[in-house]
Amino acid sequence: MGLRTAIALLMLIGAGVAVFLGREVLTPTEALQTAPVSVEIPAHDGILLIAGRLYQANAIRSRTGFVMMAVFRGSARYLKAGEYEIDRGASTVGVLSQLEAGRVKQHVVLLPEGATVAELARVLESERLASSSAIRHIAADPAFLSTLGIEAPSLEGYLFPDTYQFVRGMTPEEMLTRMVQRLRAKTGADITARAAARGLTVHQLLTLASIIEREAVERDEMRKISAVFWNRLKLKMPLQADPTVQYATGKERRALTRADLRVDHPYNTYRNVGLPPGPIASPGLAAIEAALDPAPVQYLYFVAMDDTHHHFSATIAEHNAAVARYRLARTR
Repeated sequence: MGLRTAIALLMLIGAGVAVFLGREVLTPTEALQTAPVSVEIPAHDGILLIAGRLYQANAIRSRTGFVMMAVFRGSARYLKAGEYEIDRGASTVGVLSQLEAGRVKQHVVLLPEGATVAELARVLESERLASSSAIRHIAADPAFLSTLGIEAPSLEGYLFPDTYQFVRGMTPEEMLTRMVQRLRAKTGADITARAAARGLTVHQLLTLASIIEREAVERDEMRKISAVFWNRLKLKMPLQADPTVQYATGKERRALTRADLRVDHPYNTYRNVGLPPGPIASPGLAAIEAALDPAPVQYLYFVAMDDTHHHFSATIAEHNAAVARYRLARTR
């Protein structure tokens, strides 16, 4: 075989390899042709380990092609760790671009109005963002609370109900801090002054607002419910709010028994006069505003008419009649 023939053969082989690798690099895997692919890249993985993980996850067709592309682009040592959801239809070039940019998967976490720290902890654990025990521990850690300037036994009531986007690898402290910062941003800098004008600390305001939040179903009733509690506080009557007893007994949103209402606990507002020691859930803006601006009514009682509305009364006689009426209606 002559030298020219050998060179021609090598060029032909090189061209074939280039065509093959080009196809491997520019064509999505069969898995990515139908749906996104999830893959987690740990910190400190080198380019060969990253290529192996992507290949095992069916995100790339060729480990060699991926490594060669990363070396060619000068990003082999700078790919970012994290949890990725590789876009449907992405080629190896697209996968590499996603890792170069660090475009990691965002976990959407909803904290609804009236949710507790315990409920949030379960959601974060279900998303594999943090263990439930870690969230509950950090939320009650005095040192962490001090860094946030919160003088309370826990973050209960200080986490603003909203939709959040977190990425795997964030610490519990980072996630909870973001939720506290959202509360402060939403309530405004004058919240302390507005609470003081009502004779409340911010902690007491959030406590009252959290009870209103858990009692109300319809927002248009919040100011009336607030008025009932304000009127009772002025008369030194127990608030008799079922959600506080649910919080005390750990029953969350389940029905209470007569024994529950007699439990000796600081959060039992059937036995204790005044506000409980702290919030029982995360109040939304509407509940906070209702706590600051109760309706101008003399109601002292309310009872559920159905699953969304309440009947309000100013006297015990009217209230007892309403209780009997609506209980009878529910048994029919």
